[in-house]
Amino acid sequence: MSENNLRKHYRQLYIEVEPGQIYAFIPGTIMEIFVKKGDKVTKGQPLCTLHAMKMDNNICSTIDGKVEKVNIKEGQSVSKNDVLISITREEK
Repeated sequence: MSENNLRKHYRQLYIEVEPGQIYAFIPGTIMEIFVKKGDKVTKGQPLCTLHAMKMDNNICSTIDGKVEKVNIKEGQSVSKNDVLISITREEK
């Protein structure tokens, strides 16, 4: 393969995320929010429901911690990679 045929740019398929930042993985509408600021959450606990492509998707916590900020409201449209909820890790 010649040097001219090599691609110079690649589409970024995935973004690197912080463990406590909960992102929208697809554009959609927030249907329900299960937590509020100050709530303690565990890894795998549902935080909200995102309706996208005719399906309801539960967005779950990736870490044990405390909800620091909820950036969404029910009925709100979100874009891919929007930060929905911020969680700080609980020190044990």
